[in-house]
Amino acid sequence: MPEDETHPQTRTSTRTQSPHTGTATASAMDSPAPQTAQTTSGPAGPAPWMLRLVAVGLVLTALNLRPAITSLGALLEEVRDGLHMSGSVAGVLTSVPPLCFAVFGIMAPRLARRFGPGAVVCAGMVALAAGLVIRPFVGSTAGFLAASALALMGIAVSNILMPVIVKRWFPDRVGSMTGLYSMALALGTALAAAVTVPMTDALGGSWKAGLGIWAVLAVAAVLPWIPLLRDSRGAPGQATAQQHGDAPALRITRSRTAWGLACFFGLQATAAYIAMGWMPQIFRDAGVSAGTAGVLLAVTMAMGVPLAFVIPRVAARMKNQGPIVVFLCACGLVGYAGLYLAPAGGAWAWAVLLGIANCAFPLALTMIGMRSRSGAGVVRLSAFAQSTGYLISIPGPLLVGVLYQHSGGWGLPIALMAGLMVPQMVAGILAGRDRTIEDEC
Repeated sequence: MPEDETHPQTRTSTRTQSPHTGTATASAMDSPAPQTAQTTSGPAGPAPWMLRLVAVGLVLTALNLRPAITSLGALLEEVRDGLHMSGSVAGVLTSVPPLCFAVFGIMAPRLARRFGPGAVVCAGMVALAAGLVIRPFVGSTAGFLAASALALMGIAVSNILMPVIVKRWFPDRVGSMTGLYSMALALGTALAAAVTVPMTDALGGSWKAGLGIWAVLAVAAVLPWIPLLRDSRGAPGQATAQQHGDAPALRITRSRTAWGLACFFGLQATAAYIAMGWMPQIFRDAGVSAGTAGVLLAVTMAMGVPLAFVIPRVAARMKNQGPIVVFLCACGLVGYAGLYLAPAGGAWAWAVLLGIANCAFPLALTMIGMRSRSGAGVVRLSAFAQSTGYLISIPGPLLVGVLYQHSGGWGLPIALMAGLMVPQMVAGILAGRDRTIEDEC
């Protein structure tokens, strides 16, 4: 800290002026060797093993941020039958994740300031594991919803704090580390969608076992954070957050960049939830078999695995991320146009294009890390952009279902999906400008 660094300098000056030390002592105190030692022992970076442990924790946490949702989607029919759940309640259940992400995500900045981001993520993974263990065995719809909310609370705070931890521990590698955990997140999403049903069959066909088994992965994500609990308050960048003590007082709602990021995040989340919830049905209604429709959705989700690693690295090297936003949204527009004109004929091409468009998520996370100068600013920006964004995303999938039911076809819903790409592009260009929230607040 600045106060700590001034004491050695004061002692050095005093000794130099002492008549008993002489010129030789003064020269020794000013020689390069002691300065080098002082530099390395003062604001030295974290030990390499700590950085490796944080990286492992980021990857394991990211792998856990979606299986609680996609595994339930794969077994939703079995869960409905087992809990005698009505169709309306099942519809509410599909809207619970973004609602929980928005509500519980608001808590993350306060908790991070009190306990440190690493400790909060560790607690989030504990809550996730507990929720995943409890919810299949509570035996009632209300208990299932409550346990799901507990698991989603753990995911919500971790969602918010992942960019914060990257900014704090890897300030010179924001793009590459964001790409790493974004790739792990996409992998976890696709993995849960692909293996939940086969794994359930291997466990005797019980949907309870098929859902509960994912708690093992959550427990594994707790372990890397435990040795770091005592260091979470003194992680790299903590001094920055203290020096910029005005960051928590930023009136972030005055920032156009913050609003642009929130809208961009919300609209890309809308597109992602619509794709996960409705894209297989679009293909099935066009004459594609159920098995192939599932594979097409897996292709869309799997596109995020390699691109989620590449896009943040490219974005971090650019001052303005607007061109990437335009490219991703253009892929989405072409994909939706294809779904409208020839859903079955070019199904594989549309699945790939929409998968590329869905990579707006890692781009949004990267921009969150780049649009603030301080760790505290990133905490506030991440909480604001993600919480507001998830609130924006809640009506989208429900509205698509209503339009489909009342129009009797997919023309109007697909037109809505394509139309939402336009404001997403505008918001992304606004968020991608080379400026920080501190400049605007």
